[in-house]
Order: sequence, then C-alpha cells, then structure tokens
Amino acid sequence: MALVVMKFGGSSVADADKMKLVASRVIAKKNAGNKVVVVVSAPGDMTDKLLEMADKITLSPLAREMDVLLATGEMISISLLAMAIDAMGEKVVSLSGYQAGILADINYTKARVKKVNPNKINSFLSENNIVIVAGFQALNSKCDITTLGRGGSDLTAVVLAVGLKAGSCEIYSDVDGVYTTDPRLIKDAKKLEYISYDEMLEMAGSGAQVLQSRSVEVAKKFGLEIHTRSTFSKNCGTIITSEERIRRKKMEELLVSGITFDKNQAKFTIIDLPDTPGIAAKIFSSLAKVAINVDMIIQSAAVNKKSNISFTVSREETKKTQIELDKIVSEFKDSQVACDEHVAKISVVGIGVKSNVGVAGKMFEIFHKKEINIKMISTSEIKISCIVDEMDMVKAVEELHKEFGLSKKK
Repeated sequence: MALVVMKFGGSSVADADKMKLVASRVIAKKNAGNKVVVVVSAPGDMTDKLLEMADKITLSPLAREMDVLLATGEMISISLLAMAIDAMGEKVVSLSGYQAGILADINYTKARVKKVNPNKINSFLSENNIVIVAGFQALNSKCDITTLGRGGSDLTAVVLAVGLKAGSCEIYSDVDGVYTTDPRLIKDAKKLEYISYDEMLEMAGSGAQVLQSRSVEVAKKFGLEIHTRSTFSKNCGTIITSEERIRRKKMEELLVSGITFDKNQAKFTIIDLPDTPGIAAKIFSSLAKVAINVDMIIQSAAVNKKSNISFTVSREETKKTQIELDKIVSEFKDSQVACDEHVAKISVVGIGVKSNVGVAGKMFEIFHKKEINIKMISTSEIKISCIVDEMDMVKAVEELHKEFGLSKKK
C-alpha cells in the first residue's frame, strides 16, 4: 500500500463546498489503495486578514506572537476538513504541525525545519485513518509554535513526504501545473509536463508563485518528485524532478522553459560612493541586520575614485531600505540615494541556457527591437534576468514568450 502526501492551498479550502470537494478527492485517493496524509493551508485569504488585524494593533508586533496568530488559520482548515471527511464515513484525525512531529529552529516567522518525527502519524495511519496536518507551522526548542514563512505549507508537505518515505507528493491549487509563463497574462502559455528542480527554483525566485522555493530545495536534496495539480480538475499537472529524468524522457529540447516576471521590485542606486575597500560590505551588512533581502546587485567601474552601486529589493521594503540607506550615506561626503519603484524583473529560465550560446544576445536583441530599456542585468547558469520599466513588463513577456517558441502549437 503506497503512502501519498496531498497538499491543498488556501483557494482549495476557501469555503464549505470546496472543503467537501477536497474531502471527496482525498477519500478517492484512499479508496484507490493508498495511505493518505493531507496538508492544508489556511482557508482563502485568512492569513492576509490576520496580518491586517495585527497591523491595526501595532506596526511592530512581536515575532513570537505573530506566529501564534498566523498558525490559527491552518487550525481552522484541518478541523473543518476532518469534519467533512468524517461526514462522508471515513476514519480521520487532524494534527497541528507540532503534533505531527515537525520540529524547527527558533527563527520566528521564517523557521527552518530541523527534524520530522513520523511516529504519531504512522500510528494513526496503521489504524486506517486519513491524517490531516496543519501546514506552515512547527514547534521549536522553546516549545513555541513557529511558522515556516510565506508558502510554508508546501514545505510542510515536502518534509512530511521525506520523513514518512512517501511514494508521492502532490501539491494542489487553483492552477493545473507550471506554465511557460503566467497564463493570466499570456493566453497561449503552455503547461509543462516536466520541469527540473533547478528550473523551478529559478522560476520561484524570479516571481512565479507556484511553489515555495525552500520546498523545492528540500525535494531536490532528497530526490523527491513533486506533482503540482489542480484541485478542480483530474488532469495531470507538472512533475518537478531531476534534470537527468527529464533528459531520459527525451523531451523536446527548448532553449528556455519559462518566462517569469516580478513587478514587486524597487531599484535603489547609491551615487558617488568612495571607491575604497569595505564600502559594499558596510552597506549590505547593514541592510542584512534589519532583515532586508537584496536581490540583484550591480557596481559600476570607478571614475575619479567614485563608483555607483545599484540593487533591488521587494517593493514593500522600500521605506525601510530608504531609512537605512539614509543613515549609511550620511557618513560619505557627496553620496546620494536614488529610488525607482516603477520597475519590474523579467527572467528567462531553462536548462538549455547553459548548453546553448546566444540566449542572452537573443533576449537583448528582442528588447532592442521593441525599444525596451534594460536598467540592470543578472545571470546564473540557467537564468538571465533584466530590470526594465514597469510599463514595459507585459510587452517584454509577450515578445520573449513568442520569440523563444513557448506558445501552444496551433
């Protein structure tokens, strides 16, 4: 009898009717001869509502108390789903993250999983129960509830699948897989049958909101395949797996697998910095101390012993970043800070990038023809990212998607 871990996102359990639909899918999976562990997120936009409530109380909430607050959303989901499954005549038990044996470090709001103790889940499975586990939460060494960061239910599902030695891990949402780009923006975007761990990591880090990147990292580390699927369709989705398996499948070799975009970007430039050792270290260590995550970084060549540094952060951290940079720059004579919040990051991602010359050149030529100005460029082995004006984002994605041959075949 195979063990399957099924994870359902917030949109899948947003109301009573959807809860009942999920319950029927879970029962069908069990009736097919599987042991089933289910991970659920908070219903609908519950987490956002809880965050809004906290903001009305204080702009500086205690991290420990935020974890206590945010963990309540998943508790609602596990209890209601358990009721729905019980009402359909199946044995079921719901467990919080810590009851399920998920232990994490003491980094509140963004805890990292240290260990999974599967004994309690295995005990309930041996009694023919469907086991439902609250996603996004764990227990730390202080016996406090802690949470695993935005999208942490994906990580819950993956670490449970690894810890329980599950035969498969299925992630359900309101989309039916991973597409070559967001199908809401590009109507002829194509669903991918397979995608490698590295490609998925790059796409997740570049704006694709399909899976939490940390969950993909863990899956890659332990060789766990993930099947992303739609709750509302029985069609096959996308398998996230090793590059080796993809090549064995002899899939059509594409230069790139996807075009991602992220308009949640702000670009900062510090002008006329002294060209002396340690300046960059001072700037970015100061930002790190106040938990500002920096994405792309470019430093210009020195002219007259002065240089410029540009970098991007998420747009919601603009004000926090500006305050910190004003403190830093006040120590340097003539240095200034400029901020542009009207930018977007466009990325081409694919394992073909590393084995095909000219991908970057083709991307830049497309931008040139369409008069799209590039403000910053960053590359990795399988990704090329550019910062452009926000108003050029849709045009850039459309043209790249078409020119790299990613559209559905007519």
